[in-house]
Amino acid sequence: MGSSVETLEFQAETRQLLRLVIHSIYSNKDIFLRELISNASDALDKLRLESLTDPGLTEVDTADLHISLETDKDARTLTVRDNGIGMSRDDLVELIGTIAKSGTAGLMEKIRQSKDAATAESLIGQFGVGFYSAFMVADKVTVRTRRAGTDTDTGTQWESDGEGSYTVQTVDGLPVGTAVTLHLKPADSEDDLADYLSESKIRQIVKQYSDFIRWPIRMAGERTGEDGSAEAGADTLNSMKALWARPRAEVTQDEYNEFYKQISHDWLDPAETIHMRAEGTFEYEALLFLPSQAPFDLFSQDTKRGVQLYVKRVFIMDDCEALMPNYLRFVKGVVDAHDLSLNISREILQHDRQIRGVRRRLVKKVLGAIKNMQANDAERYTKFWAQFGRVLKEGLIEDTDNTEALLELVSAASTHDPEKTTTLREYVGRMKDGQEAIYYLTGETRATVENSPHMEALAAKGYEVLILTDPVDEVWADRVPAFDGHPLRSIAKGQVDLDEPAEGDRSAEQARRDEEYAALLPWLTTTLSEHVKEVRLSSRLTTSAACIVGDTHDMTPTLEKMYRAMGQQLPAVKRILELNPGHPLVTALRTAHQANADDPALAEVAEIVYGSALLAEGGDLPDPARFTRLLTDRLTRSL
Repeated sequence: MGSSVETLEFQAETRQLLRLVIHSIYSNKDIFLRELISNASDALDKLRLESLTDPGLTEVDTADLHISLETDKDARTLTVRDNGIGMSRDDLVELIGTIAKSGTAGLMEKIRQSKDAATAESLIGQFGVGFYSAFMVADKVTVRTRRAGTDTDTGTQWESDGEGSYTVQTVDGLPVGTAVTLHLKPADSEDDLADYLSESKIRQIVKQYSDFIRWPIRMAGERTGEDGSAEAGADTLNSMKALWARPRAEVTQDEYNEFYKQISHDWLDPAETIHMRAEGTFEYEALLFLPSQAPFDLFSQDTKRGVQLYVKRVFIMDDCEALMPNYLRFVKGVVDAHDLSLNISREILQHDRQIRGVRRRLVKKVLGAIKNMQANDAERYTKFWAQFGRVLKEGLIEDTDNTEALLELVSAASTHDPEKTTTLREYVGRMKDGQEAIYYLTGETRATVENSPHMEALAAKGYEVLILTDPVDEVWADRVPAFDGHPLRSIAKGQVDLDEPAEGDRSAEQARRDEEYAALLPWLTTTLSEHVKEVRLSSRLTTSAACIVGDTHDMTPTLEKMYRAMGQQLPAVKRILELNPGHPLVTALRTAHQANADDPALAEVAEIVYGSALLAEGGDLPDPARFTRLLTDRLTRSL
C-alpha cells in the first residue's frame, strides 16, 4: 500500500533552472542519458563503498551491481534503473526538489553570460544538476527508489512535470536502488523523440558517452544466442574497460577524450593527457587530464579537487585531496592503487607515507607536462596559462618543494612587449648589463601599472618591468626570494637608484640636494605624519612630482586590504612619500617654505601633493571631500 500523495513546490531558483534546461541550455539532447547513467553509476559506487564499512549493509547483494535501460514504445517511456545505494524520502527532496547547494545563482549568471551553446552546455555538469536534463525529452519524470539498509521493501516515489511542483509518496514493493522513468514528450511536439526508444540509438549514446563506466549497462530485450537464435536476456552495452589499466599504446586519443568528458562533464577535449604506471614497492596507475578551459567555480570556496581514488579498480572516493595539492585542483583523472586497504579513510590517507609519495610524483608529472607544453607549443601554452596561471601561482605560496619548477612556468605581462607575455627565463635573457634584480610592479590593471609614477625612471632608462595584476601576485612575488639567482624586486618598495655616475660625482650631487631640501623634508614629514612615516627625495621619478613607496619589507596596501577583507586585524602601515627634486611644483614648494615656513597655505599644498601621489597609484584618499575642496580652492586662487 502507498501513502497519500504530498505535493511540494520547487524552489524559485529550481523552476528558473528547469526552464533554462528545457529551452536554452542543451543543443544536443543525447546528453540526458549520459547524465542519468552517470548518476546511476555514482549510486553503485556508493553502495559498494558503504557496504565495506557499514554493518547494516552486509546483507545487500553487491555481486551483480548494474545499470538497466528499459524501453516501452507503446507507453513512450525510457527507464534508467540501478540497484545501487538508493535514496530516502529526505534524500529525494533535498537532492532533486532543491538545488540551493549547487550554487544556482552562479549557474544562472554564467548561462546568461555564455556566448555559445557549447559553453552553456558545459555548465550543467559543473553544478551537479544533470538530472534536470531529463525534462528536455520528457514531459513527466517518475523516480522510484529505496535506500539500501532499510528493513522493509517500502520506498519513495517522486514525480514531476518540470513545471512548478512535484509529488512525493511512499510506495511498497520496491527493490533497493533507483529507477528513473522518462515519459517522452508526444510525437506532435517540437520534434519526435521516439529515437530514444530505439535500441540502436541507445547503444550509440552509451558507446559515445558511457563506455568506460565500470558497471555493466544492460539493455533489456532480445539477444542472439550462441546458435544464432533469439533469446530473452539483456546485452551489456559498455566495454567496462579500465582505460588507465590498458597500455598507453593501445589507447587512442579519442578514447582518452571521451573518458575525460565522462569524468569531468566537460564538453571540450583536454589540453593534455598524462597516463602513467608506477611499479615497485607501491604499484599504481594514474590517468590524469589538464582541462582546456577553467571551470567557472575554480576559485570558489567549495571547489573540489578532481582526482578519483580507486583501489584494485574499486572506487573509493571522489575529489581525493590527499593526491593533489589545492593549486592543482583543476586536474581531473583517476589514480588506481594496488596496495591500499579498500576501506581506507580520508584521515588515514592524509598521513599515509605511500600516498604522500604518490602525490609528489603526480605533482612532478603534472608540472612536467605543463613545462613540455610551454616548450613545444607556445600558442597552446599561452591559452592554458590564461585559464590556469592564476591558480598555478598559488603553488608558489603553498608548495616550497616545487618553487623552481613553478617559477619556470610563470608567464607575465611586461613592458617589453604590450602584446605578449614573458617567462622569467626570457626576462633574465634580456636583462641589461649589470642588472641584478628582476623588477616588477603590482596593480589592479595593466593601465594602472604602466601609468604609475614608479615606472618613470625605469622606463626612461630602458629597464624591463613585469606587470603583475592578479591578486595572488601580491603574495607570491613578495615571498619568492629569487629566480635563477636574481632577486625579485618591487619598484614600489625600498630605494631604487638606477644612476651610475662616478662615486665622487654622486656624493657631490647628493650633498647639494640634501642641503637644498634640508628644511623642507622634515617639515613635510611632521605636517603629513598622520599619513606617512617619512618624506624623502626620489631617484625613481622623472615627470611626476611625487610618489608613495613602501619600505623594503612593508606589506603592500593591496595585500593589507586583502587581509582585512578576510577579517584579520592589522596595524595601519604608514608609507614613504618621495619627491621629485626637479619638478616645478616641488621646487616651488621648497622656495615658498624657505620664504615663509609658517604660511598655513603650505600645509594645504602638502596635502594636495600627498593626495595626488595616492591617486596616481590607484589608492583611496583618506578624506576625498577635503582633498576636493583644497584642490578647488587652490585652482580658484590661481585663476
